[in-house]
Amino acid sequence: MKKISSFILAGLMLVAASCKESEFTERYADPSKIAESTVEKQYTGFLFASKDYILPGYGQYFVTLRTTLSRYNQAVGWPNESGQYVPASAGVQDMWFNYYNSLAQYRELEKIYNSRPAEEQAAKRIFMLTAKVYLYNYTQRMVDLHGAIPFTEAGMLSTNGGDYAGSNAKFDSPESLYTMMLDDLKAIATELNTITVGAGYLKGFQTQDFVNKGDITMWKRFANSLRLRMLNRVSAAATFSGRSNTEIAEILNNPATYPVVETNDQNIQINVYDVNTDVNSKGFQDGLASAGWYGNTAGKKMIDFMNSTSDPRLKLLFEPGENAKGAYIGIDPIGTSATQTALFNTGTVSIYNRYVLSSNQFFPGVIINAPEINLIKAEYYLRTGVDGSAKTAYETAISQSVKFYTAIANLSNATLGTKPVSPTDAQIAAYIATDAVNWTKATTSAAKLSLIATQKWLHYNVVQPYENWADIRRLDLPALTFQTDNANNQTTPPVRWNYPGNEITYNTDNYALVRESDKLTTKLFWDVK
Repeated sequence: MKKISSFILAGLMLVAASCKESEFTERYADPSKIAESTVEKQYTGFLFASKDYILPGYGQYFVTLRTTLSRYNQAVGWPNESGQYVPASAGVQDMWFNYYNSLAQYRELEKIYNSRPAEEQAAKRIFMLTAKVYLYNYTQRMVDLHGAIPFTEAGMLSTNGGDYAGSNAKFDSPESLYTMMLDDLKAIATELNTITVGAGYLKGFQTQDFVNKGDITMWKRFANSLRLRMLNRVSAAATFSGRSNTEIAEILNNPATYPVVETNDQNIQINVYDVNTDVNSKGFQDGLASAGWYGNTAGKKMIDFMNSTSDPRLKLLFEPGENAKGAYIGIDPIGTSATQTALFNTGTVSIYNRYVLSSNQFFPGVIINAPEINLIKAEYYLRTGVDGSAKTAYETAISQSVKFYTAIANLSNATLGTKPVSPTDAQIAAYIATDAVNWTKATTSAAKLSLIATQKWLHYNVVQPYENWADIRRLDLPALTFQTDNANNQTTPPVRWNYPGNEITYNTDNYALVRESDKLTTKLFWDVK
């Protein structure tokens, strides 16, 4: 059985984006079977370990998200059933295992790097800085799902020479992990401004880095944009609120020192260049749109809002049911199961656009993008009373969101669905001027925050489900109504995930210290509303 202290390190084999899996096996030997690997190869193996939870695929969307976050966010519609608010153990466990396999590979990277001479360490410093940024993106997600997680002592089996008992890891508090990550990310962002990478090592970095292709400026944007996301996430927590506003201001007021993602050309994502390699989105179709499983059906609230505002993303994100005569219809979450099922069975309910999303094998692995960052800016400026800047960031984010999905549609190789007509600038402007979207017509800060939250929800939909769920919990916006499950102890959607059973069984002593907080109703420290 797997547990965090004993993840097999066989996957440390290190997969570059341009090669097929068989080619990786030939080119990069299994580190468990050879005396030595390299920093460069291990770096790529670490990046590759989590790619199935960044690129949209079957395991993530069908096993993990279909019955959890997609529903809790009302990004999809589904028929109500007993137990629907208890996260399925298989999905929680699979993601937990993937994260700790990724962390184990990062620890192996640390081990290899630390074994090298000081001169080589200095020359290859860029690998370690950027690997930590990438790791912290995944770690933040895990903290936001579970709260306390093992981290500082986790993934050390290889480092500890195979000592299983000595490798059981304590759970670190979410507050301490956020503090550590924010401290480290600021230090990394600063160091990236002065780092010098020799030409030979830079070429190697460009070859091994399939996220940003060795572009150091893009890694700066990644580090600072991740800082913005995390600082905004903790902005209402008493112990972080002062730091949040101070450091966000420092970032936004010093773009040369702390660049962030500003445009869609700067988005941090894993791009698919050849669907015949292991870096592809072929699994998106079965993950999101498996027949009869409601993974890609539209929810009523989202569809109704997009219909009423003539949202230019409507046809980019959705397509009408085959028997809906062109109408866009969503499943009502508080309807009867019979009514909900009938909409699906009669081909009436809308589904996510197959051409743009599920059947698009070139769909990128989204990490951080410009619309997200501008909506974070809008929230910060609103919170600090700079209304004009908030309005500009908000409206910029909407335009960027439309163009983000338009660009993805233009990448598609899908044979299912129909390519939508690209929205025009005039249509985007008309949408922004619509009463329910218009910034100026919202006369209170609360109303303007609701506008921002709604646009986050629409932009994230099923594409950025983890950020979607975090912001919905943190803001309690947009207001979502669910049917009460009176037949189960968990009557409404949870506010965190439980720990998987294997962790409880095999990390017994450490789990005992967090058992009392391991409830679906235990809020994260930043969820104070």
